[in-house]
Formats: sequence, C-alpha cells, structure tokens
Amino acid sequence: DGDTVALGRERIRIENIDAPESGGRAECDAERMLASVATRELESLLGGRSVQIERSGRDRYGRTLARLRVNGADVGAALVELDAAVTWAGRVHDWCG
Repeated sequence: DGDTVALGRERIRIENIDAPESGGRAECDAERMLASVATRELESLLGGRSVQIERSGRDRYGRTLARLRVNGADVGAALVELDAAVTWAGRVHDWCG
C-alpha cells in the first residue's frame, strides 16, 4: 500500500502517515481504490530517485519505521498534500466513512 516500501528484503513503513490498505486488508471498495492511488503516488515520488532513510525502530509487524526524503522533501508529507494519505494520529484512519 502507500505507506510501505521494500528495500531489498527490508520492508519500510513510513512512520508519519497512514495510507489506505490494499487487497484483503481494506475495509471497503473505496479504501481499495484509494490504496491504488496512494501506491501510484508513492511510486511517482520515489521512482528512480535517491531516497534518504531516517530509521527510528520497528513496528509491531517487524517493518522498519522511518521517514523518507527525496531531495530533502518529506515523502510522507508529500503524500498527505496529495490526499493519498493522512498524518498519523495514533490510530488507523477510517477510509470508508
């Protein structure tokens, strides 16, 4: 989905956002469609660019928590500005409501 990327075998969860879930993890069709948009936007922001990774630990699923930057710009903040994610508020956002 739009808040997780793979770097080799490492899975990185962008720590400052919440993006819609894809596939079977989505709560509704609207969330699945929004997840496709978020994924495309994330791919567009990262595609072929040098990415700076500021790791800060692991989440409960074992993914690396990190902030990502491209050319100094925060990728999570960019996704929020594009309406492809919301700022993390300590709980999962309701994408179906």
